Amino acid sequence: MSEIIRKNGNGRYSEAVIKDGILYVAGQVGDTPDASVEQQTKELLATIDRILAENGSDKEHILAATVVLADIKNVAEMNAVWDAWVVKGAEPTRMCFEGKLVSPAWRVEVCLTAAVK
Repeated sequence: MSEIIRKNGNGRYSEAVIKDGILYVAGQVGDTPDASVEQQTKELLATIDRILAENGSDKEHILAATVVLADIKNVAEMNAVWDAWVVKGAEPTRMCFEGKLVSPAWRVEVCLTAAVK
C-alpha cells in the first residue's frame, strides 16, 4: 500500500495531497479580496503554479480542474486569464460553474488534480 502525503494542513484541510503519483490541490482563491475576477484568477493560478512545482508537477501534468465563479457572467474574464495560462495541447478536463464561495470577497476559486512527474 502506498503512502498518502498531506502538505500544509491547517486542521481543516490540506493544501495538497499526493497518493499513487496523483496530486490533489485544494481550492485556491486569489490573494486580494474584492479584486477583479481577472486579478484574482491571475493570483490563484500563480499559487497553483507554486503548489505544482513544490510537489513535483507542472501545468502540463494537470489532469482535471474545477472552476467556481461567484457570478457566471464573469466566465469570459476568467477564461481570458485561464487561456493565456494553460499549456496548449495539454489542456486538462475542466468543469466551470457558478456557486457561492466562502466569502463574498472571492469571485473565483479553482481546485485541480495533476500527475506527479
